[in-house]
Amino acid sequence: MRRAAGLGLVLLALGGSGAFAQPAAPVCTALETRLSQTRAALEGRVLNEALFEAAALDCPETTRRLLQQGASVEARNRVGGTPLNIAAARGAREIAAELLARGAQIDHATLGGVTPLLGAVQEGRRRMVAQLIEAGADVNLASREGVTPVMAAAFDGDARMLSMLLDAGGDPKAEDRRGKGALTYAAGRAFAGIVAALLEAGAEADRVWGHDLTALMWAAGHANDAPAPDGVETARVLLAAGARIDRQDDRGRTALMIAAERGHGQMVAFLLDAGADPERRDGQGKRAADLAAGSEIAALLGR
Repeated sequence: MRRAAGLGLVLLALGGSGAFAQPAAPVCTALETRLSQTRAALEGRVLNEALFEAAALDCPETTRRLLQQGASVEARNRVGGTPLNIAAARGAREIAAELLARGAQIDHATLGGVTPLLGAVQEGRRRMVAQLIEAGADVNLASREGVTPVMAAAFDGDARMLSMLLDAGGDPKAEDRRGKGALTYAAGRAFAGIVAALLEAGAEADRVWGHDLTALMWAAGHANDAPAPDGVETARVLLAAGARIDRQDDRGRTALMIAAERGHGQMVAFLLDAGADPERRDGQGKRAADLAAGSEIAALLGR
């Protein structure tokens, strides 16, 4: 294989005068300087590696010139991502537009099944998400774990992102490989507003998900870092939309039992006031009081 003088020659060919034009970002200047000083084979792999780095740093001029020199929009990194996957997650909109104009596959998925759109949603890149939707990205493509962009937005509690995805046709009822959906992700993190938006979009308040769990059960056992009033409000929204309070999961547990075991006192009090049956027993014959995480919860349940 023929060896070239180095990437300095690549940059000479790209820039015409032996140097790149000054980019706005100092990191881009540093990248160009480093590339110009690197001795390496003048071949596709070098150009492609530089392209990935330029996309990751959001250096549009560097990206454009590397593409002109022959870097490929179809290059893959070690996780199967393309430069567009990198640009989307970075929120590099100008680079994404350039890559798409040169034929990049808008829905290319990494080895984990993450498309540029899903990557942008997971990183909270709203403007990038809007750009990709406008360019025709499929809003319902899921990762290998079955996670869709709608689920990712619901998990993060990003109402504006969720609204964009639902308006573009995102499915509020999709289920991942663990038997969860956007509604359960949002309920489990006590995002009452997200739950309400999903219900309005067509999600079913009393749907049974994996392990016979309902969104109300997920709300009852919400994450510990969620404020207790948010959990209660989430449960209130679900009950108002038709969730049945005494449904039981595949262990025989009700929302009240789950809240009691998790130590969520405000949730236990709310569910009791809403009519939950404290005498219901699970598959092992235990009542909510038997599962209570502490004396205060047990007292609420009359133990």
